[in-house]
Amino acid sequence: MRSKPTLPNPVAQHPLPNYLRTYRRRSGLSQRELAFLLGAASGTKVSRCENFTRMPAVKSIWACEAVFNQPARELFGGNHELVRRAVRARAKRLLKRLAAQTPDEAPSRIAGKVALLRSIVEPKPNHGIEPH
Repeated sequence: MRSKPTLPNPVAQHPLPNYLRTYRRRSGLSQRELAFLLGAASGTKVSRCENFTRMPAVKSIWACEAVFNQPARELFGGNHELVRRAVRARAKRLLKRLAAQTPDEAPSRIAGKVALLRSIVEPKPNHGIEPH
């Protein structure tokens, strides 16, 4: 008997900016309690992040990793993806600029830059997730 083809998971293709509410609720923490762990004065900061109206500071992102024992790229999936795409687009533009300009730098230094930029631009295998 043939198995039914599986449809792609739309949530995986369009991640939320973050999953703080999900992880906070699973942990049983209130917004005020999570805010305290993050070093914030009130739960307002957490509420704004959960409602996608605020991007947390780097220290808060690291604190969330520590609290929930999850990598930031999982906790902030959609934000991570947006930043990754923006960096990739800028890397493409910088590659074009480097190719168009007369080399004022040593060839080995330019080659190093080009290698780095290509590693950003070219899709990498990412454990079954389609590159965007």
